Amino acid sequence: MKTATTTRRTAIALVSALTLPRWVFAQDGKVVKFILPVSAGSGVDGIARAAQNQLAKALGHGVVFENQPGAGGVVGTAAMIKSAPDGLTLSMVSNNHVIYPSVLKSVPFDPIADITPIAIVGATPLVLVVNPKVPAKNMAELVALFKAKPGQYNYASSGNGTILHLAAELFKDVTGTFSTHIPYRGFAPMLQDIVSGQVDWGVGALPAVLGQIKAGNLRAICVSAPERIPAAPDIPTSAEQGFPKYLVEGWIAVVGPKGMPPEQVKRINTAFATAFASQEVKEAMAKQGNTITISTPEAALAHFKGELVRYAGLVKKAGVVAQ
Repeated sequence: MKTATTTRRTAIALVSALTLPRWVFAQDGKVVKFILPVSAGSGVDGIARAAQNQLAKALGHGVVFENQPGAGGVVGTAAMIKSAPDGLTLSMVSNNHVIYPSVLKSVPFDPIADITPIAIVGATPLVLVVNPKVPAKNMAELVALFKAKPGQYNYASSGNGTILHLAAELFKDVTGTFSTHIPYRGFAPMLQDIVSGQVDWGVGALPAVLGQIKAGNLRAICVSAPERIPAAPDIPTSAEQGFPKYLVEGWIAVVGPKGMPPEQVKRINTAFATAFASQEVKEAMAKQGNTITISTPEAALAHFKGELVRYAGLVKKAGVVAQ
């Protein structure tokens, strides 16, 4: 016998079901979980969440994101690698993924052999920012300041040996300056302390720092890209300021646990191509300053191998001590 409470619950459930997107009920109703080895608010996190709705439609499953930062990304990636290769647990990684072997004495996985490359999905420009109290408005002034007061200014990174750390170290190398490195556990606390003035400067992904720049909480010195970014046309490049060798960008890739069937990899790769071709995602990426380039799984693998060698050389040159 149905009670009034039971009837009311049934009605509420029916109304809720009718208002949910059709893709929630597609296929077997399972949910695809993306473990993001970064903190909320980072460049990878912003790209992932901007594409969530279109990814869910293209994949035919609900999509959820779970941030698991730590050790420059090792913690979250290790969790993904331990998952079943069924296509329901994936990850979106950045340059940090191929930097691990050069900066850590022990990594609980092989960044190439223990994953299934699915696609490079895009790139994000990096921006050198300073706290407004730093009396420099461009690269020439910043370099002069650092040379006049060596070691008196410090910079933050999202972790020892991360891409943001190496991007700052590349700046020091190219300009012949010195600043003290203060590593953080993830991007969010790093950004907070640059904004508050606890730390003087740092390098961040444009999408993650643009809001603070527009609010006047950070001053942008340069983008380390060959051309100005449409989303932030007022920020000059390092090249046009006389430092053409300061070029580095972040890239984003989709990976899964090793052993994923080729047909499954192809299906997910196609879903990403479909999602990122949508007007919604293209507009979001353009607004953030990101570029979209969906590669094949084979090209992603080749990219990982090439970047592994490149960053090993940069880590050695920067003198990063293995942790």
